[in-house]
Amino acid sequence: MFRYLAPLLGFIVLAVFLAIGLGLNPKQIPSPLIGKPAPAFALPNLDDTAQTVRGDDLLGQVWILNVWASWCVSCREEHAFLLALSTQTSAKLIGLNYKDQDADAKQWLQRLGNPYALSVADHEGRTGIDYGVYGVPETFVIDKHGVIRYKHTGPVGPGDSERLLLPLISQLQAEP
Repeated sequence: MFRYLAPLLGFIVLAVFLAIGLGLNPKQIPSPLIGKPAPAFALPNLDDTAQTVRGDDLLGQVWILNVWASWCVSCREEHAFLLALSTQTSAKLIGLNYKDQDADAKQWLQRLGNPYALSVADHEGRTGIDYGVYGVPETFVIDKHGVIRYKHTGPVGPGDSERLLLPLISQLQAEP
């Protein structure tokens, strides 16, 4: 009798886990880095490859790290929003150009507009891996102490700004 019930019970357990998984929001992928120091990096500035930008250079200010690439279709979708966001907040918007060619990235920004205070080139994708990037685009909010306070997977849009980003940035800027 048990040998007939075991497959049925296994199927029911599997179906329950599948139903739970289908109910999850893929944009809310938990990041183990939330509340922890942002990974250190030293990458070339996309506009001036002789200049190295370090994460430590941004300590003392709230900043937004947006991981993007010229080959990324979803990055194009969020780009107009990033242009608007860069005018709505005093937090620096830093681009992490992920696994891209410098010439393609520069041409893309020239054609579509450049929302970034600066972009760094992550040619090998190692910094992206350190940040736990699943794919582009991804956006992080980092506080004055260099701690990651928020991660958004996928393209950000106006609803995300009004509901999450701008209030969080204001709160972080008010903190000592």
